[in-house]
Amino acid sequence: MSKPLERYQKLGLKESLPRIHRYPLACKELSLILRGAYKKIPKNLQSLIFQDTLTAFRLLPRMQTRNAVLAAHLLLQSVEATLPKQKKNAAVTEYKNAMVAHKRRTKARQEENGSTQLPQDVLVHIFSFLDMQSLVSVGLVCWLWNITASENNLWRAQYTTFFGNSDNDAMIKGRQIGRLVEDEEGYTLFWREAFKRAYLGSSSKKLKSSRGYCRDCNTIVWLDNMKCSNEHTGLNSENQQIKPVLPSQVVGYLLDDSLSMASSSDSDSDSDGGPFSRLWAYQRPLSKTQ
Repeated sequence: MSKPLERYQKLGLKESLPRIHRYPLACKELSLILRGAYKKIPKNLQSLIFQDTLTAFRLLPRMQTRNAVLAAHLLLQSVEATLPKQKKNAAVTEYKNAMVAHKRRTKARQEENGSTQLPQDVLVHIFSFLDMQSLVSVGLVCWLWNITASENNLWRAQYTTFFGNSDNDAMIKGRQIGRLVEDEEGYTLFWREAFKRAYLGSSSKKLKSSRGYCRDCNTIVWLDNMKCSNEHTGLNSENQQIKPVLPSQVVGYLLDDSLSMASSSDSDSDSDGGPFSRLWAYQRPLSKTQ
């Protein structure tokens, strides 16, 4: 059985923090580890986790999404609840300095780009090239991007990509859930809502996972389209054995290397839409024009 230090290093949190799209989840996993495992692990691993926490705060000014700020604040709460006084004070100071720097960068960026903001129709065209998860993510950047990322035709295209050209079926479902509005041409479906409901109810729900337990690597790994991001010599990617993992399960893996943790019941991931539902957690209301 591998040691907690080895398992922690295999999680790759330090390498993931500088990546904007992985920063929020890496912070969340650090937060959960602090709360659930910090006092139960060796001092050398405690020191490593503390350094990674400081690194997370130092990298915050480079992050441009609200999700990143929320994740860093969640990590701060775990720091305040878990770390001894001296380390807690150092981490809190690092967080405060990072927030000041983040606000300054954000303000400077807004002043620099204030007169050069792309028109919404150009943004719609750019967003049309994004996959589903990226489209949800860009909606968290700012108010304009949120409105643009909710544009009806973008989600109609996503619906077609995932479920085929099923306009009639979607319209029927739209009437059932009250997501149809009358316009000059008759009835129009709110495609984003139709996609969400169809996606949550389909077998493709597993595609939402960013983390999984790879039985070939014998560790929790980052996933790319439900495939292990590590290279496997002589192994077909289609034959990889992957089990989706929730952030809360990382603590159990770190403490006792439990495979049952990584193979938890489907009820945990399926309740309330599972982790996928959090993709929609910070969406603002749609404008009336949509």
